[in-house]
Amino acid sequence: MQKLLLASTVMLMAGPALSQTPDPAILTPERVFANPSLSGPVARGVSLSPDGQLVAFLRSREDDVDVQDLWAAPTGEGEAFKLIDARALVPDAGELSEAEKARRERMRISARGVVEYSWDEQGRYILAPLEGDIFLAERDGGAVRRLTETEADEIDAKVSPLGNYVSWVRDQDLFVMDLATATERAMTTEGEGLITWATAEFIAQEEMDRDTGYWWSPDERFIALQRTDESTVDIVPRLDISGGGATVVEQRYPRAGRPNAVVELYVQDVATGARTRVDLGQNPDIYLARVNWSVDGQTLYVQRQSRDQKTLDLLSVDPATGASRIILTQSSDAWVALTHDFKALKDGNFIWSSEETGWRHLYLYDREGRQLRAITSGDWPVKSLNGVDQATGTVFFTASMRDGVEYPIEQQLFRVSLTDDAAPVAVTPSGGWWSASVNGTGTAYVGNYTDLKTPPQSALYRADGTFVRWIEENRLDEDHPFHPYVARRQAPTFGTLESHGQTLVWQMTTPPGFDPSRTYPVVMQVYGGPSGGGVRVGWQPATTQLLTEAGYIVFRLDNRGEGDRSVAFKQALYLKMGQPEIEDQVLAADYLRSLPYVDDDRIAMMGWSYGGFMSLMALTEPKMGLAAAISGAPPTEWGLYDTHYTERYMSTPQANAEGYAASDAIPRLPNMTGGLLLMHGMADDNVIFENTTRVLDALQSQSLPFETMLYPGQRHGIRGNERGLHQWRTYLDFLDRTIGSRAPASGGPVR
Repeated sequence: MQKLLLASTVMLMAGPALSQTPDPAILTPERVFANPSLSGPVARGVSLSPDGQLVAFLRSREDDVDVQDLWAAPTGEGEAFKLIDARALVPDAGELSEAEKARRERMRISARGVVEYSWDEQGRYILAPLEGDIFLAERDGGAVRRLTETEADEIDAKVSPLGNYVSWVRDQDLFVMDLATATERAMTTEGEGLITWATAEFIAQEEMDRDTGYWWSPDERFIALQRTDESTVDIVPRLDISGGGATVVEQRYPRAGRPNAVVELYVQDVATGARTRVDLGQNPDIYLARVNWSVDGQTLYVQRQSRDQKTLDLLSVDPATGASRIILTQSSDAWVALTHDFKALKDGNFIWSSEETGWRHLYLYDREGRQLRAITSGDWPVKSLNGVDQATGTVFFTASMRDGVEYPIEQQLFRVSLTDDAAPVAVTPSGGWWSASVNGTGTAYVGNYTDLKTPPQSALYRADGTFVRWIEENRLDEDHPFHPYVARRQAPTFGTLESHGQTLVWQMTTPPGFDPSRTYPVVMQVYGGPSGGGVRVGWQPATTQLLTEAGYIVFRLDNRGEGDRSVAFKQALYLKMGQPEIEDQVLAADYLRSLPYVDDDRIAMMGWSYGGFMSLMALTEPKMGLAAAISGAPPTEWGLYDTHYTERYMSTPQANAEGYAASDAIPRLPNMTGGLLLMHGMADDNVIFENTTRVLDALQSQSLPFETMLYPGQRHGIRGNERGLHQWRTYLDFLDRTIGSRAPASGGPVR
């Protein structure tokens, strides 16, 4: 559940009750779910061309925020221009295949049009899959060439490193097109039924943050590709219920404690088609975690994770023979986290991260896996390795750190020497939240920035932080779609609480015209599970303002287990999900009740996915004393969820029966302290709908009152403006009746 939707970014609360003459300065759900987007012109998927002369990015159309076009801008003089117009090339987007729908769901892609693209390493082409077919844009002249036009979807398309080929997966097989001759050929032909080539399996896509199943060698001689056999995976019949009826999907879903798919890795010679199997060891019950090539293409590096996730081996593979050997091992008593921090260098050494000190840091190793030195160190974690300038020996990374101390509510880009023992230097200013995409040579980066007063901005910078040009300034001026609502926007305040020796961060936003002599109801937004955390100094979602306009204080706490923090902080929930997280939320509720302006009897919680699980657990915890809870798409019994996520934190149901039983929502239902709104998409293939139906059945069998809202055809997230508006009108009505102005008099309205 690595990518489970966060309540703060998915869930939008409804606004205040309608009046006869609505105030145009008051934000409403109707405006939130309309075009143009209140976020303004936000650039997504920004990347620099390999030579650093052009920036490409995705931009939503003004007439339809759910459709994206591909844009580009020179890094020097000149205006941004549209490179691929999705509507012009494919005016009538058809239905995506089930495989592509599932892949996009795993990648959390809800838009249509151009949703992903890639450069060749020479910077001559940009490849863009569009509605199931593939288009190639030539950088010189901007001509767009359609490469495929088939009934089947082409997925996971790539330009080869030297720009001579384009590859993709179609109907479970890998294809390669020679761009010089425009001829395509199948690299594999055995993909059918339960056998798939070159595609990441469900678990890799959903939980391991690996969206591809094949990797070109730098010289284009080889392709490493996986073969997946799902015949071992249990069939979990799933009703895909839509407005037009129901379809039974025989989904292969690997539940905790049950068999996974069998994944093998091969290396195929592009010219001859000869295929060699990589030796991944004697035990087939492992995870193929990461695959990388050395710069010279002579070595294939494979990260192999054990089924219990306590061991991560780095294998050095000879691509000609498939022979492998372990050159480095990371281990843990709980789990070893997967990252994208592996970077092969030109001199044969490589960079990799480890949490061996209790904090995630970067290390330099030689080609045999011997550690040469620690690149970073201290009581703070590296968030990601962003790039390397090998000419100057400079490493770029992001971290939440100030003056050598962890500072989790902000994030910056830093640089540090690859070889010298100097302290990291901040490349970007403090005071907000930065993410960065560094070019391949480490000489420039695209910086994405936001703070409490600044909506997301993107700009090009030199490696020393010097501003070059805007990509999307997204200035909050009179022309910005959010400008009419700025005056009533309330900035959150931040604070900390202490729990079991760990520092928890929180944020609180009060309603417009806040008067501390009055009392207010509170909505606690929660995710609670392993994630990047939600408390941060950044532009707050419009949904927060919907809540404050409705008269609610909005509060969020990052409990133990949530956020990119220390190993001890993250592993506090090991084998007992739903216990330390709820302890911390009880601590937060107690803190709220200590404030004179909080109405003790009017506290609600809302969350989606893991946040839905947390809301249900909190509503059934008497110490929380919640008046209401909104639980969206909740996992209600972890034995129903998938292997890699659940076993990472809970082991298997067979080995941790006590932990699984304690996190089951059903026995706790008689302890509900307030009203429940339960929601779920009826085609959810991630948190299967059974998680909610078992709760519905238990509540009804015990004559316990509750409310529910189900969404036909929707998967793990509720997509589209129309349904989103309905969802948040439903939230508004429920909250208003339970803790708001229409709540029962026993608790008393806002006063």
